[in-house]
Amino acid sequence: MVEGKSILIHRNSGYYKLRFRIEFNFRDAKQYWGLEDFMNLNGIPVNNAANLAFFMVNVSHALMADVRRYNPSFSVHDPKAYFRGSRHVRETLKLLQQKLDLILIQEIFYRITKIRSINFS
Repeated sequence: MVEGKSILIHRNSGYYKLRFRIEFNFRDAKQYWGLEDFMNLNGIPVNNAANLAFFMVNVSHALMADVRRYNPSFSVHDPKAYFRGSRHVRETLKLLQQKLDLILIQEIFYRITKIRSINFS
């Protein structure tokens, strides 16, 4: 009887771990990727928006997994800030008349992409 209870407890704890992972994915999709923000009433746009939000949750977790090995506090805000900043740098560099030195471009990239990041080192 005791062995059966321990198996049941072990199995249920596995279910709770999965449930919390699902809850965190929903939270991330709402908080960071706009799951709450879309204003569609038709089925296909709602389906597309929900799938895009969960896709972005998965992509962000994959991107963060590598960085978290050496920076455990890296959060969802950091890659968003990095990619937004890199877009600003690319668009700004297109406006320049002359080409800049590669080292200067790298320094500009590094500084601009850190502006809105929280835990980027």
